[in-house]
Amino acid sequence: MPKSCCGPNPSITRTSAIDVDDLARMCKALAHPARVRLFQHLIDYGDCYFGSLTDVLLLAPSTISQHVSILKEAGLIEGSADAQRVCYCVNKERLQQLKAAIGNL
Repeated sequence: MPKSCCGPNPSITRTSAIDVDDLARMCKALAHPARVRLFQHLIDYGDCYFGSLTDVLLLAPSTISQHVSILKEAGLIEGSADAQRVCYCVNKERLQQLKAAIGNL
């Protein structure tokens, strides 16, 4: 008799409930290749990145600004400005929440 693909899978267990709205918001923010590249660059860079994000993506500054805004709205990155420049960095707590939520699917 063929095995049914429907029904619970006892070998997969979730460790805790997830906030599906929050997870969807983060996934939506990462649903564009340019935003994934930006996010990955900031993860790889570590501390605050003061360089021009146009060096990371060959896109118009206004387009990059829109992508950065979406990542910031989802809480995945943070930005702070001093008199001359803006510092961008990954919100490490939020990254851990994303990893945990995906791991708990």
